[in-house]
Amino acid sequence: MFNKILIANRGEIACRVMETARKLGVATVAVYSDADARAKHVMMADEAIHIGPPQPAESYLRGDAIIAAALATGAQGIHPGYGFLSENPDFVDAVEAAGLTFIGPSASAIRAMGLKDAAKKLMVEAGVPVVPGYHGDNQDPAFLAAEADKMGYPVLIKAVAGGGGKGMRRVDDPADFADALASAQGEAQTAFGNPDVLIEKYILSPRHIEVQVFGDGTHAVHLFERDCSLQRRHQKVIEEAPAPGMTREVREAMGSAGVRAAEAIGYKGAGTVEFIVDGANGLRPDGFWFMEMNTRLQVEHPVTEEITGVDLVEWQLRVASGEGLPARQEDLSINGHAFEARLYAEDVPKGFLPATGTLTHLRFPEGARADSGVRAGDTISPFYDPMIAKLTVHGATRAAALQRLTAALEHCEVAGSVTNLGFLGALARHEGFSAGDVDTGLIERDLDALIAEDGATISDIGAAALSALNLLKPKGSGFTLWGGLNHFVTLTHGEEQFDVVVTSYGADHHVITVGDNQIEAIAIDGQWKLGGDRGPRVARAGNVVTVFTGSGLEFHVADPLDRDAGVGAGAGVIKAPMPGLVKAVFAGAGQEVKQGDRLAILEAMKMEHSLEAARDGVVAEVLCSDGDQVEAGAPLIRLEDEDE
Repeated sequence: MFNKILIANRGEIACRVMETARKLGVATVAVYSDADARAKHVMMADEAIHIGPPQPAESYLRGDAIIAAALATGAQGIHPGYGFLSENPDFVDAVEAAGLTFIGPSASAIRAMGLKDAAKKLMVEAGVPVVPGYHGDNQDPAFLAAEADKMGYPVLIKAVAGGGGKGMRRVDDPADFADALASAQGEAQTAFGNPDVLIEKYILSPRHIEVQVFGDGTHAVHLFERDCSLQRRHQKVIEEAPAPGMTREVREAMGSAGVRAAEAIGYKGAGTVEFIVDGANGLRPDGFWFMEMNTRLQVEHPVTEEITGVDLVEWQLRVASGEGLPARQEDLSINGHAFEARLYAEDVPKGFLPATGTLTHLRFPEGARADSGVRAGDTISPFYDPMIAKLTVHGATRAAALQRLTAALEHCEVAGSVTNLGFLGALARHEGFSAGDVDTGLIERDLDALIAEDGATISDIGAAALSALNLLKPKGSGFTLWGGLNHFVTLTHGEEQFDVVVTSYGADHHVITVGDNQIEAIAIDGQWKLGGDRGPRVARAGNVVTVFTGSGLEFHVADPLDRDAGVGAGAGVIKAPMPGLVKAVFAGAGQEVKQGDRLAILEAMKMEHSLEAARDGVVAEVLCSDGDQVEAGAPLIRLEDEDE
């Protein structure tokens, strides 16, 4: 076993690896950028080395700096986590050339699976079923269109490099193929530096089921499957293990295919073989096809750990240090059911835009595993993925586990940034998902209902008002005023404003009036009851009160001396929705634009965001240039006033 390892990553995965290393008595070295100088993973590590500025290309993607840090600290191995350099074969070669151990697969295995088209050819040779399609080198648009015609529509255009849904387009009509191809190739070139694509038959009722494999370089085992069908724009949202509706026959067929895929490339360590599954008529042994292999630990690995009792990071460390496979296939079994929900700082109503902010309050529920790389007081940086935590629950049955997931989401508390917590809760309560009737199109079909926000109730407003007026600490004295003492406060929630009157009849008894509505607040043994029900949990930071119902309702306490300065130029000014890099500007002064026209691209949090005209008009000014780093709210393009 290693004495010391370096983790070439950040956030929750760095913390996750450190937890297992600590359990095994292995010392850890963290690396960090300027933005992460006080991050959780830095504080957890035994040693920490600074490697550069916040931009990943100048820090976490600098393989030379990471290897130098490992050598300087006496680390024997480097664990890549996932993302960044985890699937970079050149980095693996450099690590091994420096005399260090890469805690993961060989460079040759990564290269074999790095391009989707080449990987599928290899899988055909290994007897692994693949989706019908064209995976060749000919990238002529007319040729690709002809191949799509042979398959029959709908088809899926996919970039051969990369992942995360980039460079991927579904085409239902031959007339749309040329435009979709150009768009996919352009996005693939920007994201991966490789415009090549492959064409596949699109499965109409697709499910995304993946098999966790683990190899020692010669032999491999599988640790059963995970269902990752609950996706939005090809990004996983909630994962579960095992897959609902899975039969023993299909599990054996899919698991065996995963093992054949791993052994075909001499795979060493933890990896995931992803399959697209036709869920139209139930799961069948002949109804799944290879999509790709992720040659690393997956974000969703905790659900596999929960149902198998295996610590996959421990297995990684043991095999990388020279041990054989820790278990035989017959030693592995499934116990119960597990779900994982990905909690992000993102503005769901605004199209799931990644968000920033300082977490003024953060509390995870008891009874749930919370893998997180942030703490209360930490700032969600615009430079990295905005994940706050992964919440994982386990139960004896799927129904029991889902009930625990719903409760965990309801009792998770986050303040200081908008999150997708309410969206996750709506998904957990979704009737179809509850029944196990899932496919990759579920979220898009029911998106409007899933993102609908509940308005603030009088109980929510009352709790916020009591917090704003510092009346939430009952004295328990029993003293009662003969007449009520009135307190006044104005709260805003989004576009709504509430003028609240709180009439106090002692420290433990208040009547809250909002317009024509009233509710009574009484403290009994230190616990507040509002309208007879248990009062919601509350956290306050400055003039912001967060009431933890649903995803958390944020109220701002108005200063009576402040005056509304107006809303500014509104739809006539295109602003940066978050801090980021201006990747491209398509507008020029004097140019006529239509509502929905793309005016610029902002790159932030590992994603590209199109900034579009909110109305028809004429561009008056362009206030930014390609390559500018801008803050949230910065005006980028101004349209002429409509009365000009």
